[in-house]
Amino acid sequence: MNLLIKNGHIIDPADNREGIADILIQDGRIMQVDQNIPVSPDVELIDATGQLVVPGLIDMHTHLREPGYEYKETIQTGTMSAAAGGFTTVCCMPNTKPVNDSQSVTEFILHKASTEGVVNVLPVGAITKGCNGDEITEMGELKKAGCIAVSDDGKPVMNSLVMRRALEYAKMFKLPVISHCEDLSLSKDGVINEGRISTELGLMGIPNASEDVMVSRDIALAELTGGHIHIAHVSTRGTVDLILRAKENGINVTSETCPHYLVLTDDAVRGYNTNTKMKPPLRTWKDVEAVRKGLHDGTIDAIATDHAPHSQEEKEREFDYAPFGIVGLETALPLIFRLVEEGVLTLRELVLMMSLNPARILGIDKGNLGIGATADITVINPNTTWVVETVNLKSKSKNTPFEGWKMRGKVSYTIVGGRVVYRNGR
Repeated sequence: MNLLIKNGHIIDPADNREGIADILIQDGRIMQVDQNIPVSPDVELIDATGQLVVPGLIDMHTHLREPGYEYKETIQTGTMSAAAGGFTTVCCMPNTKPVNDSQSVTEFILHKASTEGVVNVLPVGAITKGCNGDEITEMGELKKAGCIAVSDDGKPVMNSLVMRRALEYAKMFKLPVISHCEDLSLSKDGVINEGRISTELGLMGIPNASEDVMVSRDIALAELTGGHIHIAHVSTRGTVDLILRAKENGINVTSETCPHYLVLTDDAVRGYNTNTKMKPPLRTWKDVEAVRKGLHDGTIDAIATDHAPHSQEEKEREFDYAPFGIVGLETALPLIFRLVEEGVLTLRELVLMMSLNPARILGIDKGNLGIGATADITVINPNTTWVVETVNLKSKSKNTPFEGWKMRGKVSYTIVGGRVVYRNGR
C-alpha cells in the first residue's frame, strides 16, 4: 500500500525545508513533497493536520541485550519500544553475550532484526575482543558483516596504545570509534556523582575528572591518528569545553549526550531510587547547563538514549549493588520537547540532533525527506499530553526515573521503509 501524508508541518534540515506540505510514498520511497497532492484510490491517507512530520529519528546508542540477556530486552521488544518513541533506526551496542566481536554475532543480530524487529537495526561491533580492552577486533570483517561503528561501550579502553591502534585501524574502514570515556581508577566503587549529594547520602562518588581525563586522552589520540572519535553520553562541563577546543583545532571528533543529562541532576538520587543510577552518573546543575549550551551551539552533535534495560529484580537491589542504566527510547522525544519549550533548542535543532546529525556521523543515507529517499518518517503530535506509566512501556524492562512524569509530545506514526510500524499507541 502506498501512503500519502497530508497537511503535516514538515521539518527537514537536510533540504532546509520547513512548512505545511504533503508527502507521497510509493514502494517504500518518497516520490513527491508538495502542497495539495491529490488523493488517489490506491493510497492510504494519513491526516497529519496540526502535527510535525520529520525524518525518522535515529538513536546512535542503544542496548538491545540480545543475544545473551533476553530477560532484560530482546531485539523484538527493543525495536517495538523504539517505534513507540519515533525511532526508525537504532544502533545496538556490542556488550551482549557473546560480545559482538565477530561476523557470526553481527549476522545473528541482523537476522533477528530482519525477522523479528520492527525498525532498522544497525549493529555496533566491539573495539576489542570480548570488550576486554586488550586485543582489537577484525574491524574490516565486522564492517563487511554490517557493523557501522565500533565501541566497547559499558567499558572504557583503558590501554592508550590499544586505543591508538583501534583509531588507526578503524580509520582504514571509515568506522567511527564510539568511546565510553571513564577512567576506572578514578571511578572505582563509585555509584553516583561525587559531591555534596554523595556525601550526604553516604554513597561513593564518581568525579567529573573520571570522564574528562579520558575525553582528553581520546581527543589527543584522534589528533595523533586522524581517526574519528565519537564521545558517548557527554555529562560534564569539562567534556563540553574539551570537545569545543578540539573542534576549533580541526580534530575529527563528534559527540552525543542523553536526555537524562539534560533534565536531571544528582538531586534525583535522593531516596536511593536505583532508577536514577546510571553511568556516567547524573551530575550537577552547572553540568546540565553546560551540556545544554553545548547542544545549542553545536559543540555536541547528537542526542542518543543509551537505552539500557535491566530487570526489576536487578534494580530492586541496594543502591550500591544495582546495575547502572535506564530505559529511554519512549521518553526521549518528549523530554527534548521540554528543551524546545524552554527555548534551549528549536524544533529544527531537535530534528538535526535526533536524525540528520546521527546519520551523518554514521555515514548512512538517512535523516532526510528528499525525493527518492527511503521513507523513514516520524509523525508527532506536539500538543498531546500523557503520563509515563511503566506498565504501558513497550520495552521489556521498566527501569525509568520518569515514572509519573507528565509529558508533552507524542508519536502518532512511525513509518519504516514506507510501512507503518506504529500507529497511535499500537
